[in-house]
Amino acid sequence: MVTLETSRLILRRWREDDVAPMAAINADPEVMRWIRDGSVRDEQQTRSGIQAWESEWKSHGFGLFAVEVRSTGELAGFTGLSVPHFLPEVLPAVEVGWRLGRSHWGQGLATEAAAAAVRFGFEERGLERIVSIAQVGNDASERIMTKLGMHPLRETVNPTGGRRVRMFTLSSHQYVTTPH
Repeated sequence: MVTLETSRLILRRWREDDVAPMAAINADPEVMRWIRDGSVRDEQQTRSGIQAWESEWKSHGFGLFAVEVRSTGELAGFTGLSVPHFLPEVLPAVEVGWRLGRSHWGQGLATEAAAAAVRFGFEERGLERIVSIAQVGNDASERIMTKLGMHPLRETVNPTGGRRVRMFTLSSHQYVTTPH
């Protein structure tokens, strides 16, 4: 079981007691505003999502981590690597993504967590390229992508939600030559 640690966070695999706090994050319309069509998710949808994220670990050797705040033990949300099946035109690809509860915004936690996931992808899993995808207008996510050293690559439409998305990319070569 892979666990990553940063100065403020523990990135770990999912537990049963993560379902309720993650469901609360997924039920917040402001958190979900930029996710697919903006719909919130209930506890059963969250449980199914976590099960899918865990199965990706088995099939790919990477997946989405539960992000725990080191000082409090609170679940802040998730970050990690996944295959962006929702956008077939960019495949094959591995995406770094994140979703944190609103109380954890504006503290640099998403950047800290995503940077650990990117490092894991390149250094531990030997990935050649990592992408990140955000809806056009989601400036906060694009700022995180830029802080990760990613560069805009293309714009397209997400077929599952019909919204315009922008894809950023970072190659292993760019990662190696960028100070961390």
